[in-house]
Amino acid sequence: MTATQIPIAPDQTHLEQIGARNLKDNRAFWVTYPWPQGGDEWSKAFGGSHAMWHGILLPRIHWHLPAPHVLEIAPGHGRCTQFLRQHAERLTIVDLVPECIAVCKGRFAADTNITYGVNDGKTLPMVEDGSVDFAFTWDSLVHAERTSLESYVKELARVLGPRGSAFIHHSNVGAYWSALGPECTVDRVQGRAITMSAEAMRQACEASGLACFTQELISWGSSPIRTDCISVIGRSETPVQTRVTEHNDWPSEMKVVRERAHRYRSPGDVELPWRS
Repeated sequence: MTATQIPIAPDQTHLEQIGARNLKDNRAFWVTYPWPQGGDEWSKAFGGSHAMWHGILLPRIHWHLPAPHVLEIAPGHGRCTQFLRQHAERLTIVDLVPECIAVCKGRFAADTNITYGVNDGKTLPMVEDGSVDFAFTWDSLVHAERTSLESYVKELARVLGPRGSAFIHHSNVGAYWSALGPECTVDRVQGRAITMSAEAMRQACEASGLACFTQELISWGSSPIRTDCISVIGRSETPVQTRVTEHNDWPSEMKVVRERAHRYRSPGDVELPWRS
């Protein structure tokens, strides 16, 4: 079965049950998570958070930056916020976990252009209609189920401005629901949500009046299962055919970025925590 084949999805009642449990579990997990390196522990495979931002993320989003008003969903302790804030006249960050927002308020206390909000993990009531030029989320909503993503897309349709766009990193495990069967559990698929997929994102965009411009399907290791998807969505006055690409060598891209960071770091920099 390939990543582009879409199996029969669970029914709506099942989706809603999984989604509600997922929100509860995510909130409980991140409230108690110790954050040993402030979130940078998840950047080790990239050579650190700076390398991840400049080598992986910025090349994919620089077309959308700088922007007057940027929205970041689920920033955690600000791993990407520290860079994103440099590209926004105004930055709004929203997280499901109050403790994460409290940490960000302290970390970025000197930044007077940042607005903070705590949400329910699926809506954006604190963001004004038509006010956002660019929305961003990385390495967080991969843990959010389909019902949450569908709600977020609906909200983005409300808050994005006339030329607004969004970069969304989400799960694609739902594309394998039928193939994995009983084995399709969060623990088995690296914590990825089990009901969300690239196809579900396209459907959510269509239902909300947004366009899905491009999608990049990603496998983190040797498995043929592309567990992740990066979707770029936004407004379009004309119909759009989504450009879907399958990244067949994501680990190699990560390795290049990691090794470059190691090779060119300044002599006084601390040793990078990851070695291949």
